[in-house]
Amino acid sequence: MAGDRYGSERGGFGETVKIIVQALILALIVRTFLFQPFTIPSGSMKDTLLVGDYLFVSKYAYGYSRYSLPFSPDIFSGRIWAEPPTRGDVAVFKLPRDPSVDYIKRVIGLPGDKIQMIDGVLQINGTPVPKVKIDDYVTTDEFGETRVARYRETLPNGVSYEVLDLDPHSFSDNTPVFEVPAGHYFMMGDNRDNSTDSRVLGAVGYVPFENFVGRAEIVFFSVKEGEPAWQFWRWPWTVRFDRIFKLI
Repeated sequence: MAGDRYGSERGGFGETVKIIVQALILALIVRTFLFQPFTIPSGSMKDTLLVGDYLFVSKYAYGYSRYSLPFSPDIFSGRIWAEPPTRGDVAVFKLPRDPSVDYIKRVIGLPGDKIQMIDGVLQINGTPVPKVKIDDYVTTDEFGETRVARYRETLPNGVSYEVLDLDPHSFSDNTPVFEVPAGHYFMMGDNRDNSTDSRVLGAVGYVPFENFVGRAEIVFFSVKEGEPAWQFWRWPWTVRFDRIFKLI
């Protein structure tokens, strides 16, 4: 009887290990080929994405490169099953000068485009992008209320989104013309005066298609800025429930 019980316990442990291994393999497959979770650490995409947002990125949206795989092994170049990004997509990519770093910005310029900012207005191939003033973006903290000018921008393909303008006379409101090379994309943050993006050639610059990780799809969880997500006992007060399941 004791031997039977030991054999049953050993068999039960083996089944548990098998289930755990299968679950880990399934999670790895999902993360590599379907969806990968990311969190937002900075305010460069306000107010589309906020610090403390957790989102899913579709890995299959643009096909797969070596950067789609864990640890980005250098086993092949280019992309397979490639599907080019659409202007206006919010995408995660590997920083060209340091592929260990993930960035998230909006696709503004396609290969061959000429991009420029003139007096805070985005120009694509010499044509101003419509920019309409809407209500201010308002935040409140212990120091009081802060208001930031907010606009609705509409790209030539009809994609529309909100951008913030912290300083109407910032250095990034007037730029030279950027000519996007073949196979590259021009990325910008929606928080235009608080975003290190393709306008800064030495820091980000033009992003190779190979460096794209995936397209941001949905916010699945969100906590207030500065609040640890793991403190579940504080969720009734720290979770931004209005942002959960928000499409991007």
